Order: sequence, then C-alpha cells, then structure tokens
Amino acid sequence: MKLRLPGRRPASDTTPDAADTVTVTPHGSTAVGATGKGRPTPRRNQAQGRRTGPVPPPPTTRKEAYKRMREQQAAGRGTTRAAAARGDDSALPARDRGPVRRLVRDVVDARRNAGSFFLAVAALVLIGYFIPVPAVQSYTVFVWFAFFLVIIGDSFLLGRKIKAKVQERFPNTDQKMRSLIWYGVSRATMIRRWRFPKPQVPLGADV
Repeated sequence: MKLRLPGRRPASDTTPDAADTVTVTPHGSTAVGATGKGRPTPRRNQAQGRRTGPVPPPPTTRKEAYKRMREQQAAGRGTTRAAAARGDDSALPARDRGPVRRLVRDVVDARRNAGSFFLAVAALVLIGYFIPVPAVQSYTVFVWFAFFLVIIGDSFLLGRKIKAKVQERFPNTDQKMRSLIWYGVSRATMIRRWRFPKPQVPLGADV
C-alpha cells in the first residue's frame, strides 16, 4: 500500500486520457486520439459553412406581417411568370394551355407575319394625319388601306396553314378550328419580342 502525500496526485491521475489526446498534423490542424472522436477536428471555415444562420424572428406587428406576405407573393409571381414565358403548361392560363395551342404558337412564330408591323404602320399613319399637308394625308390613307388589305391576305394564308398543321398533328382534337385560327392571327399582330409566351422556335423553322 502506497502512502499518498498531501498536495500530490498519483501518477495514474496525471496521465492524460487517451480520449483527450490531441495530435498536431503536418498541416497545422489538430486531431483527437484513436479512442476519441476518431476524425479530425473541422476547420473554422468548414464549421461556419455548415451553419444555416439564425432563424428570422416572427413579425411583431400586423404591418410587418403584411409586408412579408407581399414579398413572398411577389417572389412567387415572378417564378410563375418566368415559367409561363417558357411555355410551361402548369403556369399558363387556360387560353394558352395544351399541345394544340402550342402548335399554333409555333406556326405563327416560325414565319414572318404582316400583322407584326401593324403597330409600326399604325404609328406612321397617325403621324401622317397630323401633318397639315393634303398630299401627305391622302398618301397616308392610301398606305393604311393597302396595308390593311395585306394583313387580310396574310391572315387568310396563316389561317390555312394553322388548319392544315392542326389537322395533321391532332386530327381528333375537340377544339374549334375557328377559335384556333383567331388565336394565331391575334398573336401574329404582336411584335415578336412582345409575344407571350415567348417564341420557342426561330424564324423559318420547320414546324
């Protein structure tokens, strides 16, 4: 039996625990002994990268709650509009949904339509009306009338092409052909970059 002197600990008590043994690696990082965690201690930047950050506190006032709700709704509308612009059926209104309507849009977007110049010609005609020169006003009326006839003829050709393509691809569709033709003609009167959903085919594509 060994005598224990006051103020001194036995040799066994001063031996460091294997679980707490720290080894310094050549790279300067520390590792716990084999009986400890069994893996290197993560670096500071790695530990910080796994932190998700504090949870934002709940709104304290009704005004703040409404503000957050509007921000969430605005973010959702932006995502939905982007999906609709790509032609995603799940985000499109009922008027634009379905493979038949998509085919009509592709037929319109793959060709140059006289109706696409409608707004530009209409603006020129409006300017011509305000010029106090009878000859210019007469010429403006003639240009407007001629362009109107061109639109009618081009719309007739577009309608025939839409009808042929729909009957070829979807012979058993239950959608009315007149409604599909009007849908295509109304899209053709818009400037290409302003169309919505955005064109998914280039000009001259074989639809």
